[in-house]
Amino acid sequence: MNQPLAYVNPGAKIAKNVVIEPFTNIENNVEIGEGTWIGSNVTIMEGARIGKNCRIFPGAVISAIPQDLKFEGESSLAVIGDNSTIREFVTLNRGTKASGETRIGKNCLVMATVHIAHDCVIGDNSIIVNGVALAGHVIIGENVVIGGLSAVHQFVQIGAHAMISGGSLVRKDVPPYTKAAKEPLSYVGINSIGLRRRGFTPEKIREIQDIYRIIFQKNYNTSQALSLIEAEMQATKERDEIIQFIRSSQRGVMKGYTSVRNFEE
Repeated sequence: MNQPLAYVNPGAKIAKNVVIEPFTNIENNVEIGEGTWIGSNVTIMEGARIGKNCRIFPGAVISAIPQDLKFEGESSLAVIGDNSTIREFVTLNRGTKASGETRIGKNCLVMATVHIAHDCVIGDNSIIVNGVALAGHVIIGENVVIGGLSAVHQFVQIGAHAMISGGSLVRKDVPPYTKAAKEPLSYVGINSIGLRRRGFTPEKIREIQDIYRIIFQKNYNTSQALSLIEAEMQATKERDEIIQFIRSSQRGVMKGYTSVRNFEE
């Protein structure tokens, strides 16, 4: 149901049962899926692709052009997956020619005043808490939680199931299944509470803990630690995911923390 005080460009493709509140502006080349609610005073610009059953709260600006001096007006997208919620005054920029799109997965919660820059990718079921700023090209896995007022450097990668403390400065990659805190950002244990909530068995959680003890607590360098893990631990999905993440890191991973035992669950 389109309110008469909202503006919807005739070129936008809006499902019949989308609700658009007053004073919202929707530009050309926008697609919005069934069951989505768009609050008042939202601006949805060219290139937005919004899925089904999303909620976008007042003041959000979706698919504005990148804040990137290299941007030359190329066609690109800002994609929001089904069942995701975008709270007040979130700014989500569309992609550049580097990847062509900025993407938020399904079932995500992006809280108020978050900024998501060009070419970022956020995995399904992730929570980005109030005031977080993601620079360009940040890649975030599924089921990640980033605490409020954190800032993430461009090209950083954050692995699946990771949890980052509020107010963090994320300059290095954060491997999957870990908790990150302190300054500089450091390993403070695995995200065992989150893993239990998502159905990981106690045995699997112990396996992940054992892997990270070798990486962060046994005084090996990274190559030695990964070689030891491959030689002595059974190959599993989680083991191989951790090894691949660390080996492919371009920025290097966060440091270890000597008092990690105080943070283990």
